[in-house]
Amino acid sequence: MKRLAYVLGLPALLFAGWFLLSDGSENFYAPPLRQILRAFADTWTVERLRTDVIPSLLRLAAGYTLAAAGGIAAGVAIGLNRRLRAAVEPVLEFFRAIPPPVLVPVIMLFAGIGNGMKIIVIVFGCVWPILLNTVEGVRAVDGIQIDTARAYGIDGPARIRRLILPAASPQIAAGLRQALSIAIILMVISEMFASSNGLGFTIVQFQRSFAIPEMWSGIILLGLLGFALSVLFRLAEGRALRWYDGLRAAQRRS
Repeated sequence: MKRLAYVLGLPALLFAGWFLLSDGSENFYAPPLRQILRAFADTWTVERLRTDVIPSLLRLAAGYTLAAAGGIAAGVAIGLNRRLRAAVEPVLEFFRAIPPPVLVPVIMLFAGIGNGMKIIVIVFGCVWPILLNTVEGVRAVDGIQIDTARAYGIDGPARIRRLILPAASPQIAAGLRQALSIAIILMVISEMFASSNGLGFTIVQFQRSFAIPEMWSGIILLGLLGFALSVLFRLAEGRALRWYDGLRAAQRRS
């Protein structure tokens, strides 16, 4: 209960401050929060959630899953092979430095304006933190543990499954956590280009039609979705890395 109060305390305080400070505002572009909340209830109906929010979440899930699978697989391969790492490192640094939104027009030329383009944009932006954190996690695996596994005949896929991935999992989880926030941003940006539905598309349409309270309600919904996904990720991470948290707690006590 105390932890929940810490998590929700500051957001609740910020919303209360926003509500009080904006009350009575006559600025067209900064309406009172009371008006925005009324617009939220009227705008984000079940039908609107079905036509705009669910497609966005499906694109987010598809892009994030593909980036996670590709980033972890490539990261393990690169982390285990010193020569391969030396060969691809300049290329990885080059592509990592390119902002994914810049490539949206280029991706549109090859993938069109459908869901494929949006998923590719999410994959391209999310794969780098996952891949690079996986590489560093694999490189940090204790050499004595690798030698011991080899001595017991644990090699090939079994060694990766039983030793490499568990040992590198804290670093992989850090990359996945970074990629999740990037995925949400790219989901919205990709939907602002030649789209007919989605959360990003809807927010832009509200802005272009000067439906300002509705636009702010979309921004609030986007923040709530990001917060909910972050909480779900932390719960899954805590369950998967329970052994690691226990190990660190034991080390602190000793």
